[in-house]
Amino acid sequence: MHVLHNKSVTANFHEFILLGFLCSQEIEILLFVFFSIIYILTLLGNSAIICAVWWDQQLHTPMYILLANFSFLEICYINSNVPSMLFNFLSKTKTISYHGCILQFYIFLSLCATELFFLALMAFDRYVAICRPLHYPTIMTRKVCGTLVSASWVGGFLWLVTPAALISQVPFCGSNVIDHYLCDLGAMLAISCVPVPKTALTCSTFSAVITFITLFYILVSYTLVLRAVIQVPKGPSRRKAFSTCTSHLIVVFLFYGSVTVMYVSPGVASQPGLQKFLTKLYSIATPLLNPLIYSLRNKEMKVALKKIIVGLRVQVWGV
Repeated sequence: MHVLHNKSVTANFHEFILLGFLCSQEIEILLFVFFSIIYILTLLGNSAIICAVWWDQQLHTPMYILLANFSFLEICYINSNVPSMLFNFLSKTKTISYHGCILQFYIFLSLCATELFFLALMAFDRYVAICRPLHYPTIMTRKVCGTLVSASWVGGFLWLVTPAALISQVPFCGSNVIDHYLCDLGAMLAISCVPVPKTALTCSTFSAVITFITLFYILVSYTLVLRAVIQVPKGPSRRKAFSTCTSHLIVVFLFYGSVTVMYVSPGVASQPGLQKFLTKLYSIATPLLNPLIYSLRNKEMKVALKKIIVGLRVQVWGV
């Protein structure tokens, strides 16, 4: 049985068992292969974007610098949960230490918060570029861009300090089985010894505040952007602006939709199956789709990626 009979609090609670997907060993092997392929494709796709921006001088602009940083964030994001999930598919014990679980919770949700800040920052960049084009070079300088990027990273990790501290004080003394494939908020609170409504409310409030503030800013920014784009005469410039904004909005709605349902909706905590599905959606599907959405809908990015492929082919095969 995956139960610790010691009725002490977290100070004597040494490890958790991540239940995962509740399937046979054969299915777990298939899932291991499936998610391994997704993991590799995600790393390759986002790494390609970073390399394209790094090597192509024409892409050394704030928009693509933000996109490269966003791709790096996606790599960090998927590495915060998928490797441990893949390991657990092949493991019989599926255990994670108490401190490792708290650390995974903090890093995973900090990267989630950082992504919210990045999406808002990318919306700001598009707003200035389209609505204030003459002032764009003076507003979005490299220094300003670097400062905003740094602020997004620092802000994301600072935002989760209080929730992580509260979770570390939650008493776990009954079952040590977490009905999830990672240490997430709802799944951890579900195995608390006693109800912790203040902790749950505080964590939900932190999630709701950052989610709705950044989403409101993004929606206002893109409303102004689309209004400005509509006023532009039909032509290549208008199509390019629409294409860029559409790409951003696809990522925004996919990510925000799943995060909002996951951390703001009160009934999700009692539905482990829905928790796992939503977590996979915003932590695995979004990083995978990011390079497809941004590169396949962006002419400059496709040209840069073709240059990289041609250069690698010349180096490897000499043709």
